[in-house]
Amino acid sequence: MSARSASGSVRVDGLRARTARDSRIWVEGAHDAELVERVWGHDLRVEGVVVERLDGVDGLAGRVAGFGPGPGRRLGVLVDHLVAGSKESRLVDGIDGVDDGFVLVAGHPYVDIWQAVKPASVGIGAWPEVPRGVEWKQGVCAELGWGDPGSGWRRVLSGVRDFRDVEPPLLGAMERLIDFVTSDGG
Repeated sequence: MSARSASGSVRVDGLRARTARDSRIWVEGAHDAELVERVWGHDLRVEGVVVERLDGVDGLAGRVAGFGPGPGRRLGVLVDHLVAGSKESRLVDGIDGVDDGFVLVAGHPYVDIWQAVKPASVGIGAWPEVPRGVEWKQGVCAELGWGDPGSGWRRVLSGVRDFRDVEPPLLGAMERLIDFVTSDGG
């Protein structure tokens, strides 16, 4: 039987990372980048895909324009809380390049990437409800007795071994983004 990577794909052993493509995948922040590396890092190195942090999606349209997507230079963007009517959905509406096929924005419905980790993987029954007006990570850590968000994140990330520890909407979004930036146009 072939060895599998954390994403579930066939692991390629002894292969040096491919030279980076001009195409990129952007994620919102440090936790998103760490989780993507944990699950898809092997695959991304095989394919030569660089993941870069945005540190939020405010100003995304300007950053996309500055990137200059086009033939051979595709851009995939992973966005938290990409649901109808959200601030995030309004920010990504009408980004140049999407209609041309050079930019793909994919997301998941979770308020934060932490929520895309299955609760059982971090030893809880469910993610707590955090009242509006309370910063989500602070509220989660307070409710679960996890200390500060740095400690909470270490606990969340340590619960992720492979793709089975994350929710299907995140899996689907990342697979679409990887396929998009590695296709013939990427």
